[in-house]
Amino acid sequence: MNQAATGVKDRIRAKLEAGLAPVALEVIDDSHRHAGHLEHPGGAGQQGETHFTVKVVSAAFVGKTRVQRHRAVNDLLAAELADGVHALAIHAKAPGE
Repeated sequence: MNQAATGVKDRIRAKLEAGLAPVALEVIDDSHRHAGHLEHPGGAGQQGETHFTVKVVSAAFVGKTRVQRHRAVNDLLAAELADGVHALAIHAKAPGE
């Protein structure tokens, strides 16, 4: 995947799909709600993609604590978080929850 040609939202979606095989996934770009916030030079903020909400349902979360689920998502998205994604709200559930 060419990161330069792909938006942050699309990269987030692709990484979560590949890493978690979700039965449901919603990636919401909330950046417009934070228009007055400081952007990160050279990072995702230059494209305005800095704040996201992720809603993911995956069998990978069965038996996992909330902290373990959030760590799994953060680990998959480490590059995006290091490259300018300023905020990530995570709603991670197992099927049937």
